[in-house]
Amino acid sequence: MKYLPKPDISIFPYRAELKGTFYSLNAEWLEAFFLIEPYDLKVLRNPQEMILDPGGEIYFAANEGEVVATFALVPRAEGSVELNKMAVRKDQRGLGIGNELMDYIIERCQKRGVRSLELYSNTKLKNAIHLYRKYGFKEIAIPQDCFYERANIRMELRLLSD
Repeated sequence: MKYLPKPDISIFPYRAELKGTFYSLNAEWLEAFFLIEPYDLKVLRNPQEMILDPGGEIYFAANEGEVVATFALVPRAEGSVELNKMAVRKDQRGLGIGNELMDYIIERCQKRGVRSLELYSNTKLKNAIHLYRKYGFKEIAIPQDCFYERANIRMELRLLSD
């Protein structure tokens, strides 16, 4: 087994000049596993309007100064945030970056007083589902008005009691 050093990850908030990077990291991931849906295009082309203006946040992760991952936190119901548009560049997967992102996401949500962190995914993404379960996410029902055609699983992590 080859030893891989732990990546030197820094996580930082969205900057307008990284709009194209937000798009390309997510497009690479979506095209590898699914089609890019119309809702994806709307969000990826308009992150300010679709994520930031309604009170959401976008973050990037850099490994040794090079941007290699991203994710968004989008407000939903009162006290609930959706983890959205999480993507790690293909050549950086398997290095533990997903774990670093999840640690940061949970800590950030706790600091914001978020009660519930939810996400939509697909069970064919076995590594992602394993990561979410490892962090305590539990499966919940998918609503009828789900944005994503590809979603066949919705998961939630309860952070604070009601």
